[in-house]
Amino acid sequence: MQVRILFLLFIGLLLGCNSENVFVDDSPGQVLMLKVDYTTNRFEGGTEFHFSRSTDDFTIENEYKEPGDFGYVKLRYKELNEPLFEGTIHWMGLGEMLFPEKLEPARNFDRLVTEDIVYPVNGFEDVFNPLNLDLEYDAAWFAVQNLVKAREYLRANPAQKVKLFLYTPSVGEGNPEDWDWIIYLKR
Repeated sequence: MQVRILFLLFIGLLLGCNSENVFVDDSPGQVLMLKVDYTTNRFEGGTEFHFSRSTDDFTIENEYKEPGDFGYVKLRYKELNEPLFEGTIHWMGLGEMLFPEKLEPARNFDRLVTEDIVYPVNGFEDVFNPLNLDLEYDAAWFAVQNLVKAREYLRANPAQKVKLFLYTPSVGEGNPEDWDWIIYLKR
């Protein structure tokens, strides 16, 4: 009888959980990564990184291999020595994002129905721009600023500079339709 009750409780828990909207919030160090299409400014998805420790500082350092034919960009959370991004870059071709391997789709992120626009108090920091493009961040930020998760991160760390970069996996005769904004917020 006890086994049957435990089994029914277990099934009830499984049925009550919607795994598509579950975000774990139990790590001391957290970073939210969001991806926005460069040409359409459409939010495409994101992920939360959970670290076993936290720091007050959040410095993103990059490692870049310029594409003669093939290159790459890697980003690390400097203070924790943790990876945040890795992607290949192809000259006259198309690279791909290698890390993180998978992002949660945009549909898994709740949005606020609101008319207000919230900007980071201390603005934005471009963490990687090898093409030295004159970049405007407003449209990319507008695509994610009403996400519940983005607002939670801003409330938890209101003095942060939101960090972003333009991932250009195709260069040379690259197609901007292949490019994406990558945005980072720290809790």
